Amino acid sequence: MSDTSQEVLRLKGLHAYYGESHILHGVDLHVSRGELVTLLGRNGSGRTTTLKAILGLVGKRTGSILFNGVEVQSLAPHRIARLGVGYCPEERGIFAGLSTEENLMLPPVVSSGGMTLDEIYALFPNLQERRNSPGTRLSGGEQQMLAMARILRTGAKTLLLDEITEGLAPVIVKKLGEVIRLLKTRGYTIVLVEQNFRFAAPLADRHYVLEHGQVAMVVQKDELAAKTSAMQALLGV
Repeated sequence: MSDTSQEVLRLKGLHAYYGESHILHGVDLHVSRGELVTLLGRNGSGRTTTLKAILGLVGKRTGSILFNGVEVQSLAPHRIARLGVGYCPEERGIFAGLSTEENLMLPPVVSSGGMTLDEIYALFPNLQERRNSPGTRLSGGEQQMLAMARILRTGAKTLLLDEITEGLAPVIVKKLGEVIRLLKTRGYTIVLVEQNFRFAAPLADRHYVLEHGQVAMVVQKDELAAKTSAMQALLGV
C-alpha cells in the first residue's frame, strides 16, 4: 500500500470518452511523491487518453482524480495545470516561428521553483547552443528537449510525459534518461507513457500495463524480472 499522505495522484474508476467513443473503462492507479510510473500498452490501449483525462483534455470523463488529496475531476484544464502539473504531449507543441530561447520564455509560472534559463541550459547544453535558432530548425531530439525544458520552467513538479523517446536517436534517448533520473532525485513525480520498454524499465518504480482502457497488470520494480514474460505477452513484444 502507498502512503496516502505522500500520494500526489490517484485515479479511481476513471472513464473517458471522445464523443461517442468510450476509451477508458475504469482506470485505477496511484503515484506517490518522487515516484516514476509508466503507462505501457499497445497502441489504442488508452495510455495517452489517461494523461489527457487527468488534465481534462477529453470530451467527457467520470470517476475520481485526486491531486494531492483534492478532487480535480470537475476542474478545467488550465486550473489543473496551475496546481503544478506539466504535460509534454507527443506532438511537442513547439512554436515554430520563435527561437529556442523565446519558446523557453513563454511558459506561465504555475508554482515557485521553476528552473531558470541557466539551469535549463546546464541540463540541456544543446538548447544553449541553439538558443537563437527558430523552432523549425531544431532536430527532433532538440525539439523534444525543448518541450521538456518548457514545462520545467513553469515550476510544475508533477510531469505527464507522452512518448518522449519516439523516433529519436539513441544518444538523445540516453540523455533524456539521464535528465529523468536527475529530476527524480530532485523529487519530481513523473507519469511516463512509453513504447520503449528498455528505456522505461530501469527508470520506473511501477509499471501499469493497459489493455482496452483498463489496467490489466501492475508490476512493481522488484517484480520486473519475474513478470517480464507476462508483460511482454500483453504488450505484444
